[in-house]
Amino acid sequence: MRFPQDLKYTKEHEWLKIDGDTATIGITDHAQGELGDIIFIEFPEIGQEIEMDEPIGTIEAVKTVADLFGPINGCVTEINESLEDNPEHVNEDAYGSGWILKMAISDPSELDALLSATQYTEWVG
Repeated sequence: MRFPQDLKYTKEHEWLKIDGDTATIGITDHAQGELGDIIFIEFPEIGQEIEMDEPIGTIEAVKTVADLFGPINGCVTEINESLEDNPEHVNEDAYGSGWILKMAISDPSELDALLSATQYTEWVG
């Protein structure tokens, strides 16, 4: 399993790539491995305001359904529409083509509460 150093992580197993005031969000390699084969993703709506730690969608795998949580406060600006037909991209490339959504960051100071790759690695043991 890999956890890129340039990303931020949550204890709910999401990753964030920060680019200015935009965050790209997905689930970690660890999370997709635990879920197994992903078959469907329920996305939030573009323009939807999301709140930190609140459910914003679901990820359905062959063996379970898991909630996707808002890692920080913000507004959804884009969803990865390719996952509608190819949700398996999350399993194949969790940190690349398997990204789930992009959002405008409301409060950059919230990023300080997220985990580094080292902290996340320790969290998942």
